[in-house]
Amino acid sequence: MSGNFGFIQKQIEVKVLILFIMRRLPESVTLEQLVDLTMCDDAISYFDVTECISKLVKRENLRLDDDGKYSLTVKGERNGELLEKNLPYVIRQRAEQATAVIRLDQNRNSMIKTNRVANDDGGYKVTLALSDGIGEIISMELFAVNEQQADDLEKGFRKNAEKTYHAIIEMLVNAQN
Repeated sequence: MSGNFGFIQKQIEVKVLILFIMRRLPESVTLEQLVDLTMCDDAISYFDVTECISKLVKRENLRLDDDGKYSLTVKGERNGELLEKNLPYVIRQRAEQATAVIRLDQNRNSMIKTNRVANDDGGYKVTLALSDGIGEIISMELFAVNEQQADDLEKGFRKNAEKTYHAIIEMLVNAQN
């Protein structure tokens, strides 16, 4: 540990903090995101965090996925649940606050689905869908003339899915007037 003053004093506490954080995220995260989330105590250094992540992967509490992101294993979930109450309350609160923004973003992203399929006769069929967490609330298929347009449609929908949904609903409802 870095020798700075803080609540976290031992490597095991950093590991438990990492598991605590991962248990609150609905999706996997990059190394950079996990390090940033874990640096919520003055005594924790970048090197402490990366070393603990490496050990958690070796001990199969975390998994490094093919996309370069880290996810929690069943073993990590269980160990985190058993040990997290040992973290100081103030650290748990800081970690909860740190994960809130990423958690909201991950929840939103999980409700937006995009897909493209190349047509045999050229162009792409682009499927865009939005869920409310319970079920799909809108789904549409659009034709894109090339891959760039398909990519633009997907990116635009991901950025403005809610606005797109509300604009379509408004147009359809107000068409009666």
